[in-house]
Amino acid sequence: MKLLGISGTIIGAKTSVLVNRVLDEVKKARPDIEVELLDLRNYQVSLCDGRNLSAYTDDTKKVIDIVSSADFYVIGTPIFQGSMTGSLKNLLDHIQPQALRNKVMGFVANGGTYQHYLVIENQLKPIAGYFRAYVAPGYVYAHTDHFNQQNEIVDEDVLSRITNLAKEVVQMQLALHAAKDVSAANR
Repeated sequence: MKLLGISGTIIGAKTSVLVNRVLDEVKKARPDIEVELLDLRNYQVSLCDGRNLSAYTDDTKKVIDIVSSADFYVIGTPIFQGSMTGSLKNLLDHIQPQALRNKVMGFVANGGTYQHYLVIENQLKPIAGYFRAYVAPGYVYAHTDHFNQQNEIVDEDVLSRITNLAKEVVQMQLALHAAKDVSAANR
């Protein structure tokens, strides 16, 4: 079972720190679960223009294959101008809906105002609904003040919510996996 963390930005470090922290919590609690971080800062993904993925000459196909092959996700984005990043939206535009159907997603975000947490509710969760994914009820929003100068998370409440989100996505994934096994056995 593979959990993919996606840091949906090509600049900055805080989003990657948040996503990685959730992955670390999962690794601590469940070492049997494979975790991987897909940090968009490390890839060149073309703007989605409707071409077949094999026609892109950069990392686009590789990135979409990584995303499509995961079993469940923790997706992170900084909030710019009251919205998710263009790079995360572009990544999601490349993905075929059936690749994420019935998969579990958890969300983390970071931003410079305390109201930006609403982007998770008003933009990320509806996109997950379009993909017909299962969304963890909890999520983590971290304000710039929740990090120290080395981009380490220092707010105890945020750290607690990270631990809770890690537990939720794993519990949901395990329950979904068990339900599929029961369904397959009853056929």
